[in-house]
Amino acid sequence: MRNLLRLFLAPILAVVLLVFASPPSNAASRIAGSLYDGSWSVAINTLRGDCGSVRAAVRIVGGRVYSEDQSYRASGGVGANGVVRVAVSGFGRSATGSGRLSRNSGAGSWRSSRGECSGSWSASRRAGYY
Repeated sequence: MRNLLRLFLAPILAVVLLVFASPPSNAASRIAGSLYDGSWSVAINTLRGDCGSVRAAVRIVGGRVYSEDQSYRASGGVGANGVVRVAVSGFGRSATGSGRLSRNSGAGSWRSSRGECSGSWSASRRAGYY
């Protein structure tokens, strides 16, 4: 059961972590990178429902969010103002998340697509990649 919860929450985490905001509209700024590029650790907490809690690793490159675990798909981005919007899917489930990042941390909320679970997420930048 614990593994099933991790499989369900990992995508939610990625979605929540980098669920954030519109990507830069300028292609040059995407190539040049963003203030938020790097590796992030995201803690996803369930506040409503029975989805458990999980921690996941996410990478932001050029303002786009990527999962470091290929077992689920995360799509979304971070705007120049730190607003993030993300959608995550995998294992027959999906979720969306939004929030805001600062230079080294961030927080927001998430919700499963069917509404059975929702909660909060928090993120911190991992050392070594800025």
